[in-house]
Amino acid sequence: MTVLPDWLQQRAALTPDRLALMAGGERWSFQELDERVTHATHTLKAQGIGEGDRVALLLKNGAPFVTLTHALSRAGAVIVPLNTRLTPAEIQWQLTDVHAGRLLYDEAHTSTAHAAPGVESLLATAVTRINPQSPRFASNLSIHFPLASPHSILYTSGTTGHPKGAVLTFGNHWWSAVGSALNLGLHENDRWLVCLPLFHVGGLAILLRSVIYGITAEVHEAFDPLAVNRAIDEGVTIVSVVSVMLRRMLEARGDQPYPPTLRCVLLGGGPAPRDLLETCAQCGVPVAQTYGLTEAASQVATLAPEDALRKLGSAGKPLFPTELRIERDEGEVGEIVIRGPTLTSGYVDQPEATAQVWRDGWFHTGDLGYLDEEGYLYVLDRRADLIISGGENVYPAEVEAALLAHPAVEETGVVGAPDERWGQVPVAFVKLRAAVSESDLKQFCAERLARYKIPARIQWVESLPRNAAGKLLRRALREWVDSQSAS
Repeated sequence: MTVLPDWLQQRAALTPDRLALMAGGERWSFQELDERVTHATHTLKAQGIGEGDRVALLLKNGAPFVTLTHALSRAGAVIVPLNTRLTPAEIQWQLTDVHAGRLLYDEAHTSTAHAAPGVESLLATAVTRINPQSPRFASNLSIHFPLASPHSILYTSGTTGHPKGAVLTFGNHWWSAVGSALNLGLHENDRWLVCLPLFHVGGLAILLRSVIYGITAEVHEAFDPLAVNRAIDEGVTIVSVVSVMLRRMLEARGDQPYPPTLRCVLLGGGPAPRDLLETCAQCGVPVAQTYGLTEAASQVATLAPEDALRKLGSAGKPLFPTELRIERDEGEVGEIVIRGPTLTSGYVDQPEATAQVWRDGWFHTGDLGYLDEEGYLYVLDRRADLIISGGENVYPAEVEAALLAHPAVEETGVVGAPDERWGQVPVAFVKLRAAVSESDLKQFCAERLARYKIPARIQWVESLPRNAAGKLLRRALREWVDSQSAS
């Protein structure tokens, strides 16, 4: 089995004094980060966390999340980052589905953690008891990571209404880091800003890349356009955002140009609006549009900086050594399928779902796109039914399941509607069997769904469009939304 030395341990040996982490008021070198991780690893092991254990994290962005991410890997555990915006019921479902042995939470999420049914049986532990910021605990252990071993399980929404846990190995993350570096290059003064949630693969990937590359990760607790702009002025060279975040950054910036030290704004979260890309081009903002998946440990294809203007709107070419092709049913547009060492082997305990996406050695994304004559990828839609609201994935089936749990709801269908601020928001079409107000139904959803999944608008209908087999025709609902937007 192929192994690599512990990434942080080797990085601390190579460049101990180089700045590793900026988070809140903390500024740690790689040696200081390694010392804190070593201390946290011993504490975790003393509490019984060890090889193969699945440990869920319910933490805000910050130094404890960073430290525990590395410490759990060093202890041999598998990291399961949880979306902090989920309700206790949603959290409990994921904990049960992944067979988590432990839940680690911070003070900000104490009430949420303990409100999840059955969470006490998981030995929920506040991170203050682990005290990952305590320094000076030396270790002489030589630790290696088998590339084929699971590093993390990240949940991504599924079309059945339940999310799926994508198993990502050390090798998946390693090759994702290698592919990104070969595309964007590495500069001596690089500092990568993390303002995406660390429970997202896009945020987690930056933490791992920073120790592999030997560059600084600057972690913000949450996205604030003023804080991001200030960090760029103070030396950030790369920032990862989605379209709604970039638009807010530009609005807050006004006419003030960005410094030349900003060499890349990595733009993900779905196809970017062309007007936003054109504004960035006019302002000299170095946008590199990217197409990625949780199942691919982040990036699949990214536009190289030198092509940013020439191929406006493209997600670029696949990162080395990922392969990508289009399976066409008709015309030039088809499904994006990929293969390579960054891709998950499958979903935890879901062999049928795994078999649906892995066919003939290729991972079928369900996303639609095309390649131009030079091989550049253009993504048209991130799955036919997927709603991307402010960079968050919302699957209609999950929202529909929550609505159908209300006794007054007979049938429902959910699709995305354009929104200036969030890109898209969910809209529900509902057939009632008894009277209920829109506000009461939204409140009912709020008890079961994260805020960004709650329908922005609910419309009452006499019937829902279905085919001869009784399947809901979402495309007809989208046509309804489009016609209302046009009127």
